[in-house]
Amino acid sequence: MHWLWDALNLLLILLIAGSGFLISCDSAKSEKLAPPLEDTNELIARGEYLVNTSACHDCHSPKIMTPNGPEPDPSRLLSGHPSSSPIPIVRKEALTDWILFNQDLTAIAGPWGVSFAANLTSDETGTGNWTEEQFFRAIRHGKYKGLEGGRSLLPPMPWQVYRLMTDNDLRAIFNYLKSTHPVSNVVPAPIAPDKIS
Repeated sequence: MHWLWDALNLLLILLIAGSGFLISCDSAKSEKLAPPLEDTNELIARGEYLVNTSACHDCHSPKIMTPNGPEPDPSRLLSGHPSSSPIPIVRKEALTDWILFNQDLTAIAGPWGVSFAANLTSDETGTGNWTEEQFFRAIRHGKYKGLEGGRSLLPPMPWQVYRLMTDNDLRAIFNYLKSTHPVSNVVPAPIAPDKIS
């Protein structure tokens, strides 16, 4: 009879441990499915925070040189690679050992060719006429402009990391981008590896 008591205690311990595991899984799931933020100002503020802490300015904002090194140009925040900038000369042989950034960190060359940081501002040359669905598709599936059947986003865009953000976080970022100062800037198309001299 003593063994029955031990078995019941073991079963009780396993049930408690299992329910703790399920509760912890449920709380992670509920965080991902948290109710949407209702207030637009709250959404925009959350989006601004996420953009500023998720390194978006590192590539998408042209830089100016300061005594502290390169810093985002406040007049062109999130406007992508400037269309007025000459296309940097890239030598193919350098790309066997290096990935190269241009001086303002908005053009990147590597084995995939040359990619240019996109304009994320609210201008129509940026994300101004995107739908939320397009934005989600761009981030969750790595599709250019969030278009079905569009080309894949190129490195160094870390969409594989950002796709793990919650729906609320992506919605907040999208609302923030829609509120940004519009900067008209048509970013150049990528350069394929076989077009690099």
